Amino acid sequence: MSANSGKTAIVTGASSGIGRASAEALARAGFTVFGTSRRAAGNGPEGVTMLACDVTDGDAVAALVSTVLSRTGRIDVLVNNAGVGMLGGAEEFSIAQVQGLFDVNLFGVVRMTNAVLPSMRRHGEGRIINIGSILGLVPAPYSAHYSAAKHAIEGYSESLDHEVRAFNIRVSVIEPAFVRTVFDQNGIEPDSPLQEYDRARAGVDALLRDVMPKADRPEVVADVVVKA
Repeated sequence: MSANSGKTAIVTGASSGIGRASAEALARAGFTVFGTSRRAAGNGPEGVTMLACDVTDGDAVAALVSTVLSRTGRIDVLVNNAGVGMLGGAEEFSIAQVQGLFDVNLFGVVRMTNAVLPSMRRHGEGRIINIGSILGLVPAPYSAHYSAAKHAIEGYSESLDHEVRAFNIRVSVIEPAFVRTVFDQNGIEPDSPLQEYDRARAGVDALLRDVMPKADRPEVVADVVVKA
């Protein structure tokens, strides 16, 4: 019997990429795994129960956690993976777009974390794994807002880890560089693209076309998630 038998994990953004690979890896490691996506449609990862949840909706997050607890009675691991990208000149994006980015990439993490912590405290243990980015350590041009959100995840996670370790709960951040997913194709496009950034935008696009096919597969990150 696996050492993780009887333990429950939630992975947000589990329909593709790092989230899907992490959910599959945790299931293989013996966890009962619930994955989320905004619609929970289509084929989910093998051995994973998919549930619909928009992490920007507090009621949806509460309902998700309630559903999982009603089925398994506990939540041992939370992997906060759901996120969106945003590449371009900082001034090209509207405030509403930046708020939307933070609502998913930062406040979605906070909502999910706040929802699972009471159960983890009651059981006297838990693990929260936040998927950050190398851009949360080393920002790059044309990623100002995305980098800012990932820096926020870094600070939030490190502070929270000190707060909850007294309850035998630990918080980790995993900071991948380029990973072979469709993340670069699903980013938020600027509301007001400026001609002055056309050359830089073309350069970023060319870089991604060159780098992404050579990047690590999501399973590389998933292996780290299981060990975290």
